Amino acid sequence: MECMIDSDEEGFSPEQLCGFDVSSTEVSRCAGLLDDELAAWRQRPLGAYPFVVLDGRYEKMRHGGTIVDCAVLLAMGVDADGRREVLGTSDDHSGLKAARAAVFPSVPWQRCQFHLQQNAGHYVPRKAMRKTVAADIRAIFQAPDHDEAKRPLQRFIETYKDSAPQLAAWAETALPEGLTVLALSLTPQQQRRLRTSNAIERVNKEIHRRTRVATLFPNEASCLRLVTAVAMEISQDWQTGRRYLNMNEDEDE
Repeated sequence: MECMIDSDEEGFSPEQLCGFDVSSTEVSRCAGLLDDELAAWRQRPLGAYPFVVLDGRYEKMRHGGTIVDCAVLLAMGVDADGRREVLGTSDDHSGLKAARAAVFPSVPWQRCQFHLQQNAGHYVPRKAMRKTVAADIRAIFQAPDHDEAKRPLQRFIETYKDSAPQLAAWAETALPEGLTVLALSLTPQQQRRLRTSNAIERVNKEIHRRTRVATLFPNEASCLRLVTAVAMEISQDWQTGRRYLNMNEDEDE
């Protein structure tokens, strides 16, 4: 999967990429075979997953004669044995949240606590306040359970409603979405793993490492081809590697 060839890719010929001359017909044939394999993986039957982590990134590509940013959405599942698997090809994406609410309205939604900490910075009116605000948010997230977290959250809103009204308004609706893990029956190890989207962030970093070579994709199909190949490779490694979560409530790793 290391070599992704697209006959329309700008700047490199097949000979430069592969070390020998390859006809456009052969490139198209190989790409078609690869696309069939990757499409089969994307459309494979999925099992039941107690936890699903969603995240996304953007890649530049040509579309309709212009260069656009195209969203690449990813889903990672943790199965009943605690092993990770890339389910297919999503942080706080408004369309994603709406889709989740429409299809799985009863499924609890957990925002990444790390990203909430980052987002809070956009609403802090003075730089000198940032460390204090960050510490106050950490105190909310470090509460022992959901009920205990409500008190520091309310105190946070009251503290900043006059000095930083936009921050207080944002916190009232956004921060509760980062407390879902505290309301679930999880072990401490499961809470640590699920309070952020770090696991799938590493997938995005590996995708970026591969896609930055292309710089600009000629079309959506070429982007999907490379992203799927990377995701499939990582998913296969996960399935044979160490468990991500310990699903036994009587033990904690």
